[in-house]
Amino acid sequence: MSNSYMAVIKQHGEWWIGWIEEVPGVNCQERTREELLETLKITLDEALAFNREEALQEAQGGYLEVPINL
Repeated sequence: MSNSYMAVIKQHGEWWIGWIEEVPGVNCQERTREELLETLKITLDEALAFNREEALQEAQGGYLEVPINL
């Protein structure tokens, strides 16, 4: 399953800063545009993995996982 997310990036002084529109809290800053995009990918992947784990722990068993595609 492949998902796409939208990164909003801009240069701010000597830094590149960016956010992932769809996932609050995924924001980064780096010295170059390329480093920023790589860091955003890593941070997004970590945030999604954490959210998955947390959701399954909250379900406390007896649940179904059902894919939803938009």
